[in-house]
Amino acid sequence: MPVVAFPGRPSPSGACTLAAAIDRYLDQIPVLTTRASYDDTLARLIDVAGGASPVADLAPEDFAAVMQRWNGAAAATWNRHLSALTSFTTWAQRQELLATNPARRLTRRKPARRGDRAVPRARLDKLLGDDAHGLRERVLWRMLYETAARAEEILSLNVEDLDPEFRRARVVSKGGAIEYVHWATGTARLLPRLLKGRTAGPVFLADRRAPTTGPRAPAAADICPTTGHGRLSYPRAEYLFKTATRVLDPHGNGWTLHQLRHSALQHLAAAGRTAAELQAKSRHAHLASLGAYVRLGEHTSARVTADTDSAARRHPR
Repeated sequence: MPVVAFPGRPSPSGACTLAAAIDRYLDQIPVLTTRASYDDTLARLIDVAGGASPVADLAPEDFAAVMQRWNGAAAATWNRHLSALTSFTTWAQRQELLATNPARRLTRRKPARRGDRAVPRARLDKLLGDDAHGLRERVLWRMLYETAARAEEILSLNVEDLDPEFRRARVVSKGGAIEYVHWATGTARLLPRLLKGRTAGPVFLADRRAPTTGPRAPAAADICPTTGHGRLSYPRAEYLFKTATRVLDPHGNGWTLHQLRHSALQHLAAAGRTAAELQAKSRHAHLASLGAYVRLGEHTSARVTADTDSAARRHPR
């Protein structure tokens, strides 16, 4: 009688490959934004360890080589990629595909507790009004700022999720909840030019056509049926944004996409919006979570200092 191997488990002729295990793991993640985020990290793991290698052979050195790519990144970025590796490890151990923990030598990094992550409004206006940047980037940056949404949510949008009449889009937020984000006139004016009549597929497309086969082939839902291009990835979008904003950043580092969310909420707080209004815009479950976003930063300090400058209050003779 022939033996039929269970998909993804070791077969009589060999062990489960890393690529097969990662495919099974990603397939069982219900939240699209989480799946897309983890896919970027695990694709790097396949590049380092080899997709055809047995998943049981993963070693701490493989995970260290993967994380080396983000060694100089912010603590939040490091922790996000490490979470993808540890989540895959936990799943593989439950499936009895992996006996050890290759992530045991890696630790999460502690983000800085304070610091003004918002971009000054004048610099942001200069960036968003610069036609030298590509149309795709200008729409993405404006939509992120005007919606105050998470970057993963906006990058995961499909054309079918858009409701241009009411300037809103349906997103899958943390935990898988279906919510709506709203944009303003700047996005509304540029969005039709970006879509060019497209009625389906990802809103934000990569520069190249997506491969149809091989380990880099994306899911069908991540390919535009009109152009054949795949969905723009978070790492690529982040790289382009940091590169474009280095000239505006006084420190020369460039900004992160998440800073657009910080900036939107902080600017609304500075304009006097209530906590309830900010919660509605940010879609945080708890008001306490808004603290990191709406702490008035250095631009408020500068304004207060200028307003209380004794020299400025002197009357001309």
